Amino acid sequence: MLRLANINKVFNEGTPDEKVALGDINLHLAPGDFVTVIGSNGAGKSTMMNMISGALTPDYGVVEINGKNVTNDAEYHRAKQIGRVFQDPMAGTAPSMTIEENLAIAYNRTKSRTLSFGVTKKRREIYRSALEMLSLGLENRLNAKVGLLSGGERQALSLLMATFTQPSILLLDEHTAALDPSRAELITKLTKQLVEKDQLTTLMVTHNMQQALDLGNRLIMMDKGQIILEVGPDEKPNLTIPDLMDAFEKIRGEKMNSDRALLG
Repeated sequence: MLRLANINKVFNEGTPDEKVALGDINLHLAPGDFVTVIGSNGAGKSTMMNMISGALTPDYGVVEINGKNVTNDAEYHRAKQIGRVFQDPMAGTAPSMTIEENLAIAYNRTKSRTLSFGVTKKRREIYRSALEMLSLGLENRLNAKVGLLSGGERQALSLLMATFTQPSILLLDEHTAALDPSRAELITKLTKQLVEKDQLTTLMVTHNMQQALDLGNRLIMMDKGQIILEVGPDEKPNLTIPDLMDAFEKIRGEKMNSDRALLG
């Protein structure tokens, strides 16, 4: 479903500010995999997401979706296959448009381009039915401007829009980090519900280690542009936060010792 092969990205190469954002990243997601991604700031998590979405192009390496090489495809070309929810609740919706109009945009993302939204009675019922899943009463506010919604309501709508047409890949980029705890819990529950309902192949970046353990069937840990730990479906259910911290410290210590040995 998704394959990253030998993905490398260096920013400001050849300058004092040179930074290896991604170094030889290899990752494969089978259909229905839900992989959570953890790591400190600057570990390369969001850069990896941008490589998948097409917002960035690797210096070298291959990105495949559904067996097709999309490495050089523009972001808008990949949009039909990818749903994405960002950290900022304002980023995934159009605030000056109504809930219904936002959903029409999401619905038409995989359709041939036309000059009209074409919101028919049948489509309006589809929108209402989808909104009912959120249990926020938004199905009764189809004509409300999205800019008037709370942050939690907007993020719930963004999540629904990203999953509306059952994309090949769902990217969740710290999509609960900007919300208060109660709204974050709501969005986490909705995420689990929507992903499981359609068995969506999902990659979710989070700083919340408990969330990373509670959601998904696989987990990866990143550090300094590399995947340093991969946990499969057999081990993940038994993992704890202390286990993850211990693994991080152990791997970092081994790498430091290795680097010292190379330096002589």
